[in-house]
Amino acid sequence: MYLEVKDLHKSYGESGSYTQVLRGVTTSVRKGTMCVIQGASGSGKSTLLNCIGGLDTVDSGSIVVDGQEIVGLKPEKLLDYRREKLGFIFQFYNLVPNLTVRENIEVCSYLTRSPLDLDDLLDTLGLREHQDKLPAQLSGGQQQRCAIARALIKNPSLLLCDEPTGALDSKTSRDILILLETVNKKYGTTMLIVTHNNVIRQMVHKVIVIRDGTVLDEYENETLVPAAQLEDL
Repeated sequence: MYLEVKDLHKSYGESGSYTQVLRGVTTSVRKGTMCVIQGASGSGKSTLLNCIGGLDTVDSGSIVVDGQEIVGLKPEKLLDYRREKLGFIFQFYNLVPNLTVRENIEVCSYLTRSPLDLDDLLDTLGLREHQDKLPAQLSGGQQQRCAIARALIKNPSLLLCDEPTGALDSKTSRDILILLETVNKKYGTTMLIVTHNNVIRQMVHKVIVIRDGTVLDEYENETLVPAAQLEDL
């Protein structure tokens, strides 16, 4: 397995404000697959994503990514892990406002030894004609495309997506999902997608359902619905 999570526990706060968010999560994801993590608000799905991304420390348990145990890594090793293996996409785009689309993407190419070809990425994500625009000149969907390109330029083996369509209308959401599907097929990128949208689970290889900090259910789809055919997004 490319990703293996075992008996993961995570809590926040102390004494009266103590909250246990993850309560022994165990799951796995195969290399090159798309996986959805679903659950109600407060179920622990984003916390799980942040722990896998090395953004949150854990109380106990194991997270192995591509054969590397990341729990307990020293800060400099954790930084190497995030730089070399991960790409992040969030609901909010976090683009640098005074840089063009091309510059926003290009700045992240210096974080890796083997970046993807920028012009090829611009073509794949439909950004070639917008490459000289500033973020304020883009629609929400175009900004999200830029954020996706910025995450991908590093050529990450694992892409972590936290509500990537949460701020978008249904048509733009479908366009973004088609892009993620294209990226998965073209680059073989393993993807974890946190979402509230039940429809998105139809297009991915695996679904993990989180409730109250535990894995309530997980299964693999035998038949995938192409993103372009998803209804009621």
